[in-house]
Amino acid sequence: MKSQRALLALAISASLLALSACKPADQTDSAADAPKESADEFVARVNKTAKEVTPEITSAAWLGATYINADSQRVEAAANERYLALNNAFIEQAKTYPTEGLNADTARALHLMKVGASLPAPRDPAKLKELTEITSRLGATYGAGKWCVDGQECRDIGQVSEILADTQGKSYDEMKAAWEGWHTISVPMRKDYQRFVELTNEGAKEMGFANTGEVWRAGYDMPAADFQAEADRLWGQVQPLYEQLQCYTREKLVEKYGEQGSVNGMIPAHLTGNLWQQDWGNLWPLLQPYDNVGSLDVTGALKKQREAILAELVSKAGGMGKLTASEQVEIERQADLEMATRMTKLAESFYTGLGMPALPESFYTDSMLVQPRDRDVVCHASAWPMNTEGEVRMKMCIKPNEEELTTIYHELGHIYYYLAYKQHPPMFQNGAHDGFHEAIGDTIVLSMTPEYLASIGLVDKPAVSEEAVINSQMRMALAKVSFLPFGLMIDRWRWGVFDGSIAPDKYNQAWWDLKAKYQGVAPADARGEEFFDAGAKYHVPGNTPYTRYFLSHILQFQFYKSLCDAAGHEGPLYTCNFANNPEAGKRYWAMMERGASQPWQQTLKELTGGEQMDGSAVLEYFAPLQAWLVKQNEGKTCGWQAAKS
Repeated sequence: MKSQRALLALAISASLLALSACKPADQTDSAADAPKESADEFVARVNKTAKEVTPEITSAAWLGATYINADSQRVEAAANERYLALNNAFIEQAKTYPTEGLNADTARALHLMKVGASLPAPRDPAKLKELTEITSRLGATYGAGKWCVDGQECRDIGQVSEILADTQGKSYDEMKAAWEGWHTISVPMRKDYQRFVELTNEGAKEMGFANTGEVWRAGYDMPAADFQAEADRLWGQVQPLYEQLQCYTREKLVEKYGEQGSVNGMIPAHLTGNLWQQDWGNLWPLLQPYDNVGSLDVTGALKKQREAILAELVSKAGGMGKLTASEQVEIERQADLEMATRMTKLAESFYTGLGMPALPESFYTDSMLVQPRDRDVVCHASAWPMNTEGEVRMKMCIKPNEEELTTIYHELGHIYYYLAYKQHPPMFQNGAHDGFHEAIGDTIVLSMTPEYLASIGLVDKPAVSEEAVINSQMRMALAKVSFLPFGLMIDRWRWGVFDGSIAPDKYNQAWWDLKAKYQGVAPADARGEEFFDAGAKYHVPGNTPYTRYFLSHILQFQFYKSLCDAAGHEGPLYTCNFANNPEAGKRYWAMMERGASQPWQQTLKELTGGEQMDGSAVLEYFAPLQAWLVKQNEGKTCGWQAAKS
């Protein structure tokens, strides 16, 4: 996603914090055998060990994601097994220290250690080994997943996504076949995932929690129950805006597809231009409010740039007629890499324009920016801190389109966050909470206004009119507003799976019940328990908690508003572009430098003036569009009714 849109690195999805209790495999202290050291000494040892071993675990994870085969799975699983076992021992020791009377940094480090593991592992060595093998296998199954027709022509996630993205050129049935085809890749995961839940729940209970979901909810500097209520409160603030967008979108689909454009008032899952219905940007040709009001065709501009790069390379090679088939393929690849690098440097220039440092040279030499031709990889975009001292990479299969461009801006938000807090001890090298990490880059995306896009040559000089405002707002809403309920429902499903309220024989039913409840989305045809549709989304087999993305879509508007104020912006919020503003950059970097060194409420207050996450900035930003949608939906029957299971 931006990860989407997004997102942290594969092995780091358990977070750097969860790995901070690692040490070499030949040292196997248990809590009982631990040296009689003070809390300060213990935390210092954890930090020292994390610094030493992080490169090994991240390298193993990098291989597992970028060279998918039996060998890399074995290496990755073995590394994770060692580190999770050691992490368990350190957590046990951390629990023996009372926090009263300790200095603030030591007390916070102990707290973070106790709640920081998104992959709580059982202590039993055999079960721990089983868990690491399952997690590696789930990741590899997803990364190597392909939709194969009659065992012949096979398409990977990028190719399937391209079919769904072509909402104008592909038929209803073609998009339906592609959507259903991708969802076959997760069917083999179901048994593994059920066992994964059992094993992590056992680990969570040994840590003193009821289940894995409670571990996840405990990491927000507030009681787990309060956190769930807080997420519900935030959704309540923005839900009316989403419902208006859903209604407008559904009616446009009905206009195009007739009765096939709606399922009991819900949007058919394969018609949003996105595999998971989390970003509706590819519906822009259908949903664009006003034609001929300035070009916002960023994808078209990027594709033209790539075509120009290819033409220049072909010309230098003497023309296409002089090239062999293999040479043609290689030149195409050179064009793809040059375009991907150009897009990445464009995103980097926004950050450096705020006064942030240039990326290290190794970022470009060591990152994976395009899909390799010779092996399976996990194409899902992710940002990687390879050590605790500022070596960073990005893994992505970049294509020249708007969604991919904004994803790069998002991923570089992670990268710059890593660089900002690298001066802290490893225990504090994380976001204030995980929603902060996801919001950093998306705040930058909000500043990608039509004026900014025009300044970098991707769209025409923006028109100044009410129609142009609505067009711009719709473009942003198709990425931001469409995502909000999706960001909430994935962990609602997993929390239920972890606490047992969703039984294994109801996995798929519960998935679609929640998509209906929150998104107003449904499959065109019923999906039975022979499917495991949750597994077709990277973050489920990849075990990445997802509420962070919902929170980020609240926080990014708060951050944006504060940075616009710092930049001296006047006028409606949605018109703010703080590119190249040193004061906004200074304020943002100062917040990012805090990392996890203090409760997030304090960090939020330093930037925004308040300690509470709040959706009011979302509503302020989209106020013109919401009023327009309400008017467009007059006389329509908005809302939806989920089909009875």
